[in-house]
Amino acid sequence: MNTLAEPPVVEISSLDIQVVNSSRSIVSDISLNVTPGEILGVVGESGSGKTTVGLTLLSYTRRGARVEGGGIRVGATDVRSLRGEALRKWRGAEVAYVPQDPSAALNPRLTIGTQLVEGARAHCENETIADTRERVRAMLEDVGLPSDPSFLERYPFQLSGGQKQRVCIAAAFMLHPKVVVLDEPTTGLDVVTQTKVVATIRRLCDERRVAAFYVSHDLAVVAAICDRVAVMEKGKLVEVGSMPQIFRSPTHPYTRMLIAATPNIAAQRTSATQLEHEGPARGETLGTGRVVFSVNDVSAEHGANKVLNGVGFEVRTGECLALIGESGSGKSTLSRTLVGLHAPSGGQVILDGSVLAPYSRERTRDQRRRVQYIFQSPFTALNPRHSIEQAISTPLQLFSGLKGSAVRERVASLLNTVALPARMMSHYPSELSGGERQRVAIARAIACDPDVLICDEITSALDVSVQASIISLLQELQRTRGLAMVFVTHNLALVRSFAQRIAVLEKGRIVECGCTDKVFDFPTHPYTRMLVEATPELIA
Repeated sequence: MNTLAEPPVVEISSLDIQVVNSSRSIVSDISLNVTPGEILGVVGESGSGKTTVGLTLLSYTRRGARVEGGGIRVGATDVRSLRGEALRKWRGAEVAYVPQDPSAALNPRLTIGTQLVEGARAHCENETIADTRERVRAMLEDVGLPSDPSFLERYPFQLSGGQKQRVCIAAAFMLHPKVVVLDEPTTGLDVVTQTKVVATIRRLCDERRVAAFYVSHDLAVVAAICDRVAVMEKGKLVEVGSMPQIFRSPTHPYTRMLIAATPNIAAQRTSATQLEHEGPARGETLGTGRVVFSVNDVSAEHGANKVLNGVGFEVRTGECLALIGESGSGKSTLSRTLVGLHAPSGGQVILDGSVLAPYSRERTRDQRRRVQYIFQSPFTALNPRHSIEQAISTPLQLFSGLKGSAVRERVASLLNTVALPARMMSHYPSELSGGERQRVAIARAIACDPDVLICDEITSALDVSVQASIISLLQELQRTRGLAMVFVTHNLALVRSFAQRIAVLEKGRIVECGCTDKVFDFPTHPYTRMLVEATPELIA
């Protein structure tokens, strides 16, 4: 961690980036500096310009944008002056980049070893191949990955999300750069993997005196890793300060809004006298609503691998049950099994006393209507060739029998329900933000007037304010429609704010289930305690 006594290695002064052939600014008057070993967190909502600023350190601007003014220096180098071969050698060797999605960054056709060796040799042409391979092995060990030949011969699809992100971190730090730009590097990772990745980044920056530009919308992670924080809103820098300054005494209303919108697992602590530490390990039902959806001893497999083993729970009308666990615990397989996209190898999924067929296509039309699924990615869940009106009207026509102008009126009403204007009916998914697309996905799901909603990691890619608005919308739908909800997530702080009960899934088994406060404040299973302890918190 840096004491800020050293001169800055990164100096951005009065940076102005505009749309090509326009005077419209994407970011304007940005001035920031970062010293060796320091991690600067850059936070803000989607579209605030934080990634745009970070990428200028690699002399990169997205298509349709240009740097109109200002200075960008790394050490003694004027980054804006770099061209051609000098720029190629600069990227990676002096300023490295860790992307948000490691799956997209790694070549699926090349082994991990080949990719790392080729990346290193592009900048170390005079190094022998044996020395390069030794450099790769040492770097993999430094980020906590195996360095044996069998691991080096694996392809990206054979690695977990956390392992792929560590490979990207290894590639970034391997050439001893002065600066690393990290673009949402823990988005989509479970809390345990996230904690390990964050600790690795912090250690490497400290040991190697690397300055880091850490772009994120997750304020709790920023609080865990960064030395200082810069807050951006609509392309402008609204506040910069130390960690305690920003999180304890924010001066700008936008900063205060971001902090207020960030869920905190410690925000609803209950005392031991208020909540007795007892209860059955497989859970308890709360509320007076009837049991509308239940799972009885469900098992599921992927090929020869058993993914779910004897899972069981109940959900009542108006209740939200959150399913939490690490990546690979079986959460998404379970959610797909509930809606008939993955057949169980044993057990039953029951809707209002009726056992559902394993596959969705074998269920009755009414059963399919009553159990709806919202996919994780708002970017891939909607057909890019269909307008928003088409996306929502298809299930309406299938399940409600509405026709003509009645369909259009109902689509407008549903958009209003999810706080979107009726004019968006003519828009296409590419014209919408991530939060708007997720609202459309919710509108499409509730168009069927379901009894049960299965939500699979639906807020993992959304910034905190959009995430808060989506949760608020789901809570309103629960109140007004009596929806039963199964909410799959790895974000423990988020579900603490709205789920009535929690089921903890480890290696395909439910190891703990109960009311939310009891599970979080007095966990009985070691795995639950580990998840709670790994969840980052904002400064109190």
